[in-house]
Amino acid sequence: MARNKQRTKAKGSAGQNRNMTADFIARYLKQDDVRITSSGLMYRVIDDAQGEQPESHHIVKVHQRILLADGSVVDDTYKKGPPESFMLSEAIEGLREALLLMPVGARYEFVIPPELAWGKKGNGSKIGPHAVMIVDVRLIETGTS
Repeated sequence: MARNKQRTKAKGSAGQNRNMTADFIARYLKQDDVRITSSGLMYRVIDDAQGEQPESHHIVKVHQRILLADGSVVDDTYKKGPPESFMLSEAIEGLREALLLMPVGARYEFVIPPELAWGKKGNGSKIGPHAVMIVDVRLIETGTS
């Protein structure tokens, strides 16, 4: 019955997510075209471009698909409608670093390790503790308000 609704919990336990994250990253790093930054952010260029790159004080407009290591979809603006706009300064650390690498018009796939995402606590809903995030993002626009 609907009377005893459970609160939505973050996906996966800390240990389960830690193992899934380690396995996913090990497989991902075996691909030839993967690049890795000094912070541990991993990425592949899907479509390159020659557009302007955002700066940390910019607002960005993006299409993005966010997945977890088990393939579950956290968000997908490609399917659900218009792109999202937000201040880069408001993004999680890994996404902020990721978007600063991209020129407008480019599409990259990023693997954001937990320490650059929601860490050991998760976000309290769809992303559990120690979860890696896989983000397919197209940078549509950048600029100031």
